[in-house]
Formats: sequence, C-alpha cells, structure tokens
Amino acid sequence: MSTKKNIAILGAGESGVSAARLAQREGYAVFVSDAGPGNEKYLQELRDAGIEFETNQHTGERIFAADEVVKSPGIPDSVPMIVELRNAGKPVISEIEFAYRFAPKGAEIIGITGSNGKTTTTMLTHHLLDFAGVNALAGGNLGDSFARLLLDEEPADVYVLELSSFQLDGMVDFRPSIATVLNITPDHLDRYNYELEKYADSKVSIAKNQKLSDRLLVLADQQTIAPALRRQSLDTNITTISPEDVRGTSVFIDGYEFNMGTGSLRGRHNGLNALFAIRIAMILGVTEKEIQLALDSFRPAAHRMEVIPTSDGRTWINDSKATNVDASYFALEAMTGPTVWVAGGTDKGNDYDVLREIVQDKVHTLICMGIDNSKLVEAFKNDVPTLLECSSAAAAVTFANQLAKAGDTILLSPCCASFDLFKNYIDRGDQFRTAVKNLNA
Repeated sequence: MSTKKNIAILGAGESGVSAARLAQREGYAVFVSDAGPGNEKYLQELRDAGIEFETNQHTGERIFAADEVVKSPGIPDSVPMIVELRNAGKPVISEIEFAYRFAPKGAEIIGITGSNGKTTTTMLTHHLLDFAGVNALAGGNLGDSFARLLLDEEPADVYVLELSSFQLDGMVDFRPSIATVLNITPDHLDRYNYELEKYADSKVSIAKNQKLSDRLLVLADQQTIAPALRRQSLDTNITTISPEDVRGTSVFIDGYEFNMGTGSLRGRHNGLNALFAIRIAMILGVTEKEIQLALDSFRPAAHRMEVIPTSDGRTWINDSKATNVDASYFALEAMTGPTVWVAGGTDKGNDYDVLREIVQDKVHTLICMGIDNSKLVEAFKNDVPTLLECSSAAAAVTFANQLAKAGDTILLSPCCASFDLFKNYIDRGDQFRTAVKNLNA
C-alpha cells in the first residue's frame, strides 16, 4: 500500500504544472485536472515528468480522493467543486502556499500586492537587489511561479513575489518577512461580491501570519487601507508610505533624495512604486548610492508605460496593462505635453468621471478602440476636440499618426479589458507596438 500523500492540482497552467512538478519532487502522488483544453507547452512538461493529468473535465472521484488540493488562482472560491471540497474538509490552497513549504530555510520572502503597480514594483525591487549583488529571484504572479523558481533555479537568499488577491485567498501559513500593500482601488470586485471591503481584506491578508520581527509597508490611505488594517489583528511592524514623498521626478526616504529623471520611471504612480522598492532595498542593506545607480538603469516591463523607440519626433507609449480607470488615470497624469489617448475594450463597469478633468487638461484626441465604444464616447464626447472610433490596433496607430504633431505623446492606456478584440492585454500591446514599428520602418 502506497504511503505517498495524494495531491490534486486544478488547472494545468504555469502555476498548476509547476506545483505538480514540485509535489512530485517532494514525494507526492500527483494528479492534474483542467476543465479546459490546457496549454500544450505545460501539458508537455507533465508528460515529460510522467505526471498523470486530464483535460476538458474534472473527474470528481479522483479529485475528492486527494488529501489536499492546489487550485489555480483563476478558479473562484465560489465554484461548486471548491465549495464541496471545503465542505468535505479537504484543504484547498494556492500554489504560492504550497511552494512556501519548500522555500530554502532562512531565505527572505518579499510579498508585493496592490491593485496597480505590482509588476513594476516587483521588477524594480529585484533590480535594486540584483544590482547590489544580492542573490535574489523574482516571480509569483509575474513570470515564473514560486514553485518553478524553487524547481529550476539555484536557491536564492531573497524571493521577490508579485501576489494577486486571488493567490492570497489561498494562503494558510504563508509568511513574507517583508510585505507591501501598494494601493487598493476597485478591481476584480466580481470575485468579492462587489464589496470593496472584502477585496481590501484580501489584500491586507498578506500580513496575517507576520510577526513583530517582520515588516509591512502600506500606502497612506485613510479611506480603504487603514480601515482594512483595523479589521484585521496584525502583529507586524507597519511602515506607512506617503505620496507626499514623491516630488516631481524625485522621491525622498529618510532624508535621502533619489532622482528618477534619468531613468524610465515616468509619473507619480511610478514614484510611489519606487518608494516601496527603495524602502525594501534599504531594509535589506542596499546603499543609497547603489540604489540611485540602479534606478538610472531600470527599464519597466513591456505593456507598462513602455516607450516604443521611434525617430518621428513623437513619443509612443504602450500601457496596455492599464485595464482599469485608476491605472489609466496614473498614466494620463504622467503626460507632460499634448496627448493622443487610445482607450477602449471590454468595459468593467468603469466610472469615467474621475478622468474627465485630466482628459480635458491633457488630451486633444481620443481614439476609441473596441467593438462597442458607446460608453467611452458618451463619457468624453464633450471633453476632447477630436474623437474617433476604430476596431484594431493598426487603425488606431494610423489615426494617431495623422493627428499627432511633433512633440506629442500617443498613449495606449485602454482603461478596459482586452477580450473584445485581442487574446489578452499582451496581444493588444504587441499589436500596437508592431503597428508603431511598421509606421517607423
């Protein structure tokens, strides 16, 4: 009779397959189940590892026979099978929680969450540490999953993990030595019964297992974050990050001034991201001089205020990852001259009123790129001199090319999801970048 512990993995994507491989390495009997067709790249990893899996179905008998279940963050807790598993007393956890059990002893775990800016802050934190010679790896909701980092990389001293609220909801014992809550704005509320308080509680739960020897960095936010902190009994060392410490292209921490003007971090929102990343680096012993040199050499991720190199005298920015109102607000706020704004897609119940003043001030042309642009058109038809509609990235770039003068900025910051015209925000940004490069070829 086998003494192996049985584990079922729901979802055969990056996190699910990495968790399956890690479980196999640690001696578990593993079964992977995906209700969809799966991704061939990851299915091949399962075949190569000899891990049993199924696609296009969930075989309840196999899944309920498991001692423990790891679910993809894309599967809501409200799905009947998840509810039934928990009612049956089966532990249902996230890949991050599972991987945490096997992290190197003594390693620093940094958890970064927030509604906007997670990826940039995670990448910048890793860059500051790596530049200073710290043995650090970055992953989680960004790039490689935590489990994959533990499987395929040499052990690190520091793991910088981007964490979504969906991943945090599956935590039990996960304890980051440094955690951040960058900001909390309405997003993904369909997973939280459309209650901002429940979403905020999910974000703040990143610190639920911390001790007084750990650090929690939070944005100074009296409306949402402070009440969420009061609702949870946290035993951790809390540091508040103030937006007032961002002044122009400089940020100020503990009497030190760090200049972002020579790098690629644009806008006040990236100043806030930098405040968090710099504070983490300083906690881990990186010097002020090393931090400034690293800031000068940092380049943001694709689709996040990504400047597309051109020689036409205009600035083209791919901010396709801006899928909600707040992200687009930050992007527009960073504009310093006349702007052509490309927006639109699948509306997520957006309230555009908060954008009207900044649009009136900075945008001379709005190009609505979507199948149904009616809500966007209605919101801004009286706020911009020129408003056009199109249904492809190539058409948007053609319109922008005709209407943007030398010195103008063309900003793709959609404010909406991408699924009406594109596979995802990456596909949208890639098509936009390709169209711009073709224009400048």
